Amino acid sequence: CFNSGSPWDRCDFETNQCKALPEFSLQPGWIRRNGQSGMGPPYSDHNGNESAYFLSLSSEMQSSSAALRTNIFLPTDEEHLWQIRFHYWVSQMSGTLMVGLQKHSEDTVTNIWQVSGELRNQWNVNTITINSTEKYEVIFVGMVETQRQGETVAIDDITFSEGC
Repeated sequence: CFNSGSPWDRCDFETNQCKALPEFSLQPGWIRRNGQSGMGPPYSDHNGNESAYFLSLSSEMQSSSAALRTNIFLPTDEEHLWQIRFHYWVSQMSGTLMVGLQKHSEDTVTNIWQVSGELRNQWNVNTITINSTEKYEVIFVGMVETQRQGETVAIDDITFSEGC
């Protein structure tokens, strides 16, 4: 299901281009980097590659949140649910990652998944199925409460595909 690999539905952050996240390089608080950047963990992407790129919260953020917004997806129906799979790193003390859904007719973002303070510093993977009767955007929100060394939230390899 996720192996189609067509570029429009996969963001591995190896380049600055990603059709599903058209302006991720301009979204404040996030930085595209690799494990060799000297910015603390993670020291590799989710495949263990130190030179491969991912997104993480920039270390300039002082206890605040940063959002990452996809472009607009069309409504789903019973035959065409959408799935989003992504790899994430949430540092153990104060990191939080939330995924929200913003429907076209609503101003508010509905939280559909959240994780905080993972006990071990490592990459994890998650898949979310989305069901929306109207156009929608998906919003990733990373937060850190403290700027202690190594406190971060990172995202890698976001894949969007029709549910299978």
